[in-house]
Amino acid sequence: RGPFQPIATRGEEIRLCEHLPLTAQQSHHLAVVNGVTDYGLATGDHHAGYYYNLTGHVPDPTFRTQGNDRRPYRDDWPFIGSVIASRRPQHSSLPQLITLPHKPSRPPYTRPGQFSARLGSQHDPFYLKADPAKPLEFHAPTLALQTGLTKRRIDRRRSLLKSLEQTRRQFDADLAIRDYSIQQQRAFGLLASSTATDAFDLNKEPESVRQRYGGTINGTSLLMARRLVQAGVPFVTVFWKGDTRLNDKCKSAGSWDTHGNNFNCLKNNLLPEFDRGFSALLEDLARTGLLDETLVMVTSEMGRKPKIGDPRSGGKSGAGRDHWTACMSVLLAGGGIRGGQIYGETDPRAEYPTDNPIGPEDIAKTVYHAMGVSDLTANDAQGRPFSLLEGGRPLVELF
Repeated sequence: RGPFQPIATRGEEIRLCEHLPLTAQQSHHLAVVNGVTDYGLATGDHHAGYYYNLTGHVPDPTFRTQGNDRRPYRDDWPFIGSVIASRRPQHSSLPQLITLPHKPSRPPYTRPGQFSARLGSQHDPFYLKADPAKPLEFHAPTLALQTGLTKRRIDRRRSLLKSLEQTRRQFDADLAIRDYSIQQQRAFGLLASSTATDAFDLNKEPESVRQRYGGTINGTSLLMARRLVQAGVPFVTVFWKGDTRLNDKCKSAGSWDTHGNNFNCLKNNLLPEFDRGFSALLEDLARTGLLDETLVMVTSEMGRKPKIGDPRSGGKSGAGRDHWTACMSVLLAGGGIRGGQIYGETDPRAEYPTDNPIGPEDIAKTVYHAMGVSDLTANDAQGRPFSLLEGGRPLVELF
């Protein structure tokens, strides 16, 4: 067992780590779902874990043969966010689905599961990017204006594209071209939208609010998420951005994959940053009344091995924790969730779930339920209907 101690919280049933004191003050909003498992159907790799937890679908055999080299495919199952974005009413000026502050993993081996895939690229996330050295400055390649590119020139380019579009109507049956055209039109709309400019500008927030979120790239990403929710964006994803200065210290990519020095990395780096930003988000959403209609979820691609010591970092003396996909926890808050509760059970060592294990497909169905998405039928390129997620059930007991 590790050296950290549990502390009491405002959630009647919930005990949290002593290094999450601010989250403990917001735990009356939280439901802690324990015993989420991959049933042994994933591979233990990051790519398979991303895919299963972000789509609700068991990774196919290519994840076993390719491991973390497995690239996103067009016929993959779609990201939960893409499904919801496709089902919710279209926002008047902002994208339906926004991901920030980065796209996990470098191409060509970008992690699968975060895209719309077979649902059509018009439902792919709109990416906002930020530099850790400038955490208040978010930019989108789609919206970046080249030097000298005025609104008049944008309008002329739009007119030119319209003319070109008329010459390629014979390709309208090609879904990829059609979807690309939709993305083009949305990009032009964003360039002309003052709403987008305002929503993406964190300098409009008071200094006290920016400081409450922590001022780091992950903290300001959560603040940006709150602004986007406030502006009516249906689905926002924040992928934690690792600090590369921690690579050697934690035997990781600067994030939560702590193969070495687990406890010092958590205590001194990861937990304080998460605690501040995440608690601020819950506090902010509750203060403004948005939490009642906003589901907040914290999830990952895997848990950590209960037994201390990873052979890759010196065994027990390295004090790391290896991957563990047999059992993990998910946090849910808002969106009708009853706070202050524990749901699901594990054995005493937290190695395996006990009765009624919960799979990523159940979590996905719970998100769909909270978002009011009950119709999971889509049509393929030939117009034939298929189900976007047949397995799993919504955990309605949480609401």
